Amino acid sequence: MADRLTSVNPATGKVLAEYEIYDEKKVSDAVKQAQKAFELWKQLTLKQRGAVMKKIAAQLRKDKEGLAKLATAEMGKPIAQSLAEVEKCAATFEFYAKNGEAFLKNEIVKTDAKKSYVSFQPLGVVLAIMPWNFPYWQVFRAMAPAIMAGNVMLLKHASNISGCALAIEKVIKKAGAPKGLFQTLLLPSSNVEAIIENPAIAAITFTGSTVAGSKVAQTAAKHIKKQVLELGGSDPYIILKDADMKLAVKTCVDGRLVNSGQSCVAAKRFIVEKSVLKEFTEQFVALMQEAKHGDPMDMDNKIGPMARHDLRDQLHEQVQKSIALGAKLLCGGYIPQHEGAYYPPTVLTNVKKGMPAYDEELFGPVAAIITAKDEADAIRLANDSIYGLGAGIFSKNRTKAEKIAATQLQAGNCFVNAFVHSDARLPFGGTKQSGYGRELSIFGIREFVNIKTVFIN
Repeated sequence: MADRLTSVNPATGKVLAEYEIYDEKKVSDAVKQAQKAFELWKQLTLKQRGAVMKKIAAQLRKDKEGLAKLATAEMGKPIAQSLAEVEKCAATFEFYAKNGEAFLKNEIVKTDAKKSYVSFQPLGVVLAIMPWNFPYWQVFRAMAPAIMAGNVMLLKHASNISGCALAIEKVIKKAGAPKGLFQTLLLPSSNVEAIIENPAIAAITFTGSTVAGSKVAQTAAKHIKKQVLELGGSDPYIILKDADMKLAVKTCVDGRLVNSGQSCVAAKRFIVEKSVLKEFTEQFVALMQEAKHGDPMDMDNKIGPMARHDLRDQLHEQVQKSIALGAKLLCGGYIPQHEGAYYPPTVLTNVKKGMPAYDEELFGPVAAIITAKDEADAIRLANDSIYGLGAGIFSKNRTKAEKIAATQLQAGNCFVNAFVHSDARLPFGGTKQSGYGRELSIFGIREFVNIKTVFIN
């Protein structure tokens, strides 16, 4: 029905629930409540805000099991990963509760004034537009720094996980947070532009596809509103000839299969020096095939279904097009003949420019192996992408690998001998068409503040 949002279990194809779309009055009331909440919230001290943050973290842990089961039911994430996701959200709230005061402390600057300093003041109501792949983490990692800084938040979550969106709001309320600090808006994507244009919205944080992010940015720019965009990625992992092969293979498989391969910052393109191509490929394929997949409620399964059947079908089409253009299928690459939006771990080799597996983001458990002539060619291939979110490099020569990661790879997050992941202590974000702005760390909390110069004579 056009007036409802539907949640479907991707493991079974069965409808879980239907939710009424908010009408104009309900949205208007939520915006007004957010404005009222901001006027009160911004007046609290950072210590007082931190106390609320700690209560939210505690409530997340209290409700962890139920929240995890809901995420797994709505988008198919393996239950062990759902549990870990909720814990990560709680830890991030505690991180900002502990460090918020230091991050936002006035910075004294010596000038010819009697006193001058930089102050950090909240902007107001932040609109978060979030995807389905990490139903809680995407929201809480944006919310934690934003509300610690004194802002309030409205959430427009992905339409297929409305249960998770409402559960987040419930957690915030149960923790005793001020009314209106965080509210969920159940809306289809077609209603997003009107919300961005609302004069009460001060800033926007968006995580999702590059295409959708571009549309959000255009609307926000038209109204001169700050945005942070975390968009698509096709992360390259370079395997040099001197890599610890056992470590590289295991890390690359883990990095490719996290969240059933549905992560912007997952390992996607594996660029291997020619001299070790055979060794890497054989071990990589073997480990990919060993990965347990099936019922996402089973703690032992590493891979569940993809979040929706249409996404699974789109991924399969990218695989088939790549094969038709000359890629070689080493394992997987078929649609299972049973219920659920499942897709097996899949490996393509002989991947070259012009193929979807080279040029596009593969959002699922599909790995593209690309051959590099040497180290310089590997770096060139890694950077030959419209994306720049994450990148990895494997070598026993850490000094060399560090230099490549720090100065030569075009990405916002470059890891050596490890797979790329987010950490509250480090800034997270991309470059090129992977977006701009940063989440997490001190940089994340300073995205949605007025960096104000105060000059006193």
